[in-house]
Amino acid sequence: MPRFKDFEPKGVIPATLLAFNEDFSIDEASTRKHTQDVSLVDGITAIAINAHASEVHACAFDEQRRILDVTMEEIGDRLPVINGVYADGSQEAAKLARMAEAGGASCLLVLPPHSIGMFGGQLRPEMALAHFKTIADATDLPIIVFQYPGTYCYPISTLLRMIEEVPTIRAIKDWSPPMQQEIHVRELQSLPRPVNVLSTNSSWLMASLTMGCNGLLSGSGSVIADLQVALFQAVQDQDLARAQEINDRIYPTAQAFYSEPFGDMHNRMKEALVILGRLPRAVVRPPLVKLTEAEIQGIEQAMKAAGLTRDGAFSQAA
Repeated sequence: MPRFKDFEPKGVIPATLLAFNEDFSIDEASTRKHTQDVSLVDGITAIAINAHASEVHACAFDEQRRILDVTMEEIGDRLPVINGVYADGSQEAAKLARMAEAGGASCLLVLPPHSIGMFGGQLRPEMALAHFKTIADATDLPIIVFQYPGTYCYPISTLLRMIEEVPTIRAIKDWSPPMQQEIHVRELQSLPRPVNVLSTNSSWLMASLTMGCNGLLSGSGSVIADLQVALFQAVQDQDLARAQEINDRIYPTAQAFYSEPFGDMHNRMKEALVILGRLPRAVVRPPLVKLTEAEIQGIEQAMKAAGLTRDGAFSQAA
């Protein structure tokens, strides 16, 4: 049974990274420490694992189950855990969903399968409905739908059908461009059964949140969760000056993490955690590869510009 049975996905939700040893095996001790570090940030509402930020594409089923077990051992009695579901086949996705529920997760984050994202599959709403109904038939856990940009997303008409026919859909993790995200905020959060929009537009987070998103779910929360909490609260309080002040500190981190190629974003976050003394090494599994020394130096400058330390963004003020 899930630890937090009535969990509603909203607020600030960091997606944690996954630490590896030099031989690409999982560094369990460092992963535990990283999970604890993020979990202790005041104001977060949950933690997401086995998702894009943790290189789930490179993790076997048994590894994902072990990551969930480790996470539950560390923080499962204190915070809801959201478990990612990354699979091209709907039956495998249902297997992952059952594993997550049995392991104590409180929610699922369902990433779009390549079978939908490639070759126009997103234009066949019955494919998305079949995928999500298969998952929902396997578990009663609430579902967050991951909306990537481009073709790895669902048109608003399809989203509305999915929400109507799969009542366990409670939120979307939205990486849509501005005009589309505003449509999502206005339509989904005003439904008779509202579905929360969780921004993952971390390269322009302040602007994204001001559209009215009910939360955010972001891999950069693995590094700057405290700044994200402060920004979200300032926007909720309609304190523009405070939001701008926090955003000025987030800006250099966004520039460092979200430059092209986007595929290196979590690679860069690992390097940031090494620079800050929060991880011992920044190993990524192939096909991801080590960053250049010049880029790592740029990340170090960004951490200084943001005023980040081992203990967080506000440690000096404390």
